[in-house]
Amino acid sequence: MRQLYFDHSATTPVAPNVREAMLPFLAERYGDPSAAHVLGRACYEAVEDARGQVASLLGCDSEEVIFTASGTEANNLALKGLAFQQGLSSGGRIIISALEHASVLEPALFLQRLGFDVAIVPATRDGLISLEAVEQAITSDTLLVSVLLASHEIGTVQPISKISAICRAHGVLLHTDAAQAAGKMRIHVDELGVDLLTISAHKMCGPTGAGALFVRQGVALEPLLHGAGQEAGLRSGCENVAAIVGLGAAAELAAKSWEASSARLEELRERLLQRLQAQIPERLIVHGQQAPRLPTLLSVAFPRVNAQELLSRVPELCASSEAASGLGTSGSLSPTLAAMGASSEAAAGTIRLSLGWQTTDEEIERAASLLVGAWETLRG
Repeated sequence: MRQLYFDHSATTPVAPNVREAMLPFLAERYGDPSAAHVLGRACYEAVEDARGQVASLLGCDSEEVIFTASGTEANNLALKGLAFQQGLSSGGRIIISALEHASVLEPALFLQRLGFDVAIVPATRDGLISLEAVEQAITSDTLLVSVLLASHEIGTVQPISKISAICRAHGVLLHTDAAQAAGKMRIHVDELGVDLLTISAHKMCGPTGAGALFVRQGVALEPLLHGAGQEAGLRSGCENVAAIVGLGAAAELAAKSWEASSARLEELRERLLQRLQAQIPERLIVHGQQAPRLPTLLSVAFPRVNAQELLSRVPELCASSEAASGLGTSGSLSPTLAAMGASSEAAAGTIRLSLGWQTTDEEIERAASLLVGAWETLRG
C-alpha cells in the first residue's frame, strides 16, 4: 500500500540535499566543535556556516542565531530565559495568544505557577488575534508578548508586524513562534519587528533534533542549560553538528525555493478543497478561510462524521484529526478550535491536511477520492 503523506505540519521528510549535507557528520567528521584540532575546527566551521544560512533566511546577523535541540526548546528559552533574567521576584506579566502551541502555552503556565502574571489574548472566529485585545492586555509591568506567526492547526497567519508596533509603543518585547511558517512564507525579523523568533528544522524539510532561536542584539536571556557556555553562553552542551548542518541546509533551501513552492502548493491545496466540495453534498467548514493562511495547510470539518473514524477508513492516508494529532484530547475541543468558538460537532469532524514539497497532482486527486469515499461509507 503506497502511503499518501498529508501530515507535513507535524513533520516533514528530509530533503535529499539536506540529507547529503548531513551524511559526512554522521561518519568521518565527528570532532567536538570546541576542540582545537583539525576535526574539531571542521565541525566548528560547519556549525558557523549553518548559523549563517539560518541568519540569511531570517534576515538577521549570525551572532543573533542560537541553536537548540528543537523548536520546543527555543520557545522555552525565549519565555523562561527572559522571565528568569528579570528575576523570580519581578512578577511581571507575560502575554500569549489563545492559539499557541503547547511549547509556548506550557512554559507560560509554568511561569504563572512561579508567580508571573500570564494573560491569554483571545482569538476571533477567523482564527486571528485581535490587535485591540493585545493592546488592552499590556500593562506597565509586561515583560513579553508571544504570538505565533502561523497556526499549527489551521494555518492562519497573524499580523505580527502590527502587533510589533503596539509592543514597541509600550516598550515591550515580542516573541513569535515561526516553526510552522519557516519555509512557507517570507520571514524577515526586521520586517516583522520581533525581538525573539523560533524555527524548527523538521518543519521545513530538515532533521528532527535541531531548532534555533533568533535573539535580537541587546535582549538578555538567562540560559536554561548551564555548563561550558556554548551558543554564546545561552545553550551549553556539545553541539549536534549533523542536525545543525541539516538545519542550515534546510534554511538555505527554504530561502531559495519558498516563493515558487508556496505558489504551487497553494494551488494544490485549493484543488483539494474544490474536489471535496464538489463531491460532498453537505457543507464543509474550512477553518480560518477568511484569514490569510499558509499555502500548505487545509483544516476542514467533514459534516456529521468523526474525523478519527473517517481516517481509520483510509489507512493509506497519513493526516491528522484534531484529537489524534495531539492538538487536543479525545472528547474535547482542540485549543485553537475552542478559541475560535467552533462547535464540538465541527471539531469532532476536523481533519488537518498539510502538503509538502513532494506532494503531486495525482496525490491530491487520490486523497480527495479516498476521503469522499470514506465519508459516503460512514454516512451511508
